[in-house]
Amino acid sequence: MWFEQVSTLDLILKGLIIGIVSSAPMGPVGVLCIQRVLNKGRWYGFVTGVGAAFSDIIYALVTGFGMSFVVEFIEDKTTMFYLQLAGSVMLFFFGLYTFRTNPVNSMRPPSNRKGTLIHNMVTGFLVTFSNPLIIFLFVALFARFAFVVPDHLLQQSLGYVSIFIGALVWWFALSYGIAKLKSRFEVKGIWMLNKVIGTIVIIAAVLGLFITLTGLSLY
Repeated sequence: MWFEQVSTLDLILKGLIIGIVSSAPMGPVGVLCIQRVLNKGRWYGFVTGVGAAFSDIIYALVTGFGMSFVVEFIEDKTTMFYLQLAGSVMLFFFGLYTFRTNPVNSMRPPSNRKGTLIHNMVTGFLVTFSNPLIIFLFVALFARFAFVVPDHLLQQSLGYVSIFIGALVWWFALSYGIAKLKSRFEVKGIWMLNKVIGTIVIIAAVLGLFITLTGLSLY
């Protein structure tokens, strides 16, 4: 069975990648994070991302447990081939959508109230949780990386923790970078960052498609 070949280290690395990729596109919460760094400070932007990470892990768990129920279906190598193929195609279109989207349109007028860190984290959670379409991204990522390990609770738990940590790494890096560039940062930078992220996702999707079609996949 394909899932028996997945080591704990593999699962952790996959989780970190999934956490970063699912958080990186500049959707409403990404723009909100940047706005709060610029208007309130680094930690207000970071905790906004922490709230988003909590929402993401809920949707990741829903996706993972849903796929675990059909593991007898997806353990077949032929089925897994088509799942990874579909995952790569979905990631490609997600990257294309990210590249073409202008996140500046999601910007809101800056608020004069800082609020507490908890309040900022909760709003970050709610903004992300209000978009259940993130499940489709997790389905694509889980299929592409074969991120399902049924009946291995410890491994699966480490994998989900890794997704959360990967998301936190992204939000910390984003808030830290924006804070450092605060005096030189322009709104156009958000648009350019989204194009870079979209390009990276497209390249990764094409690479995944090539690996799957040529039979070079290790899974």
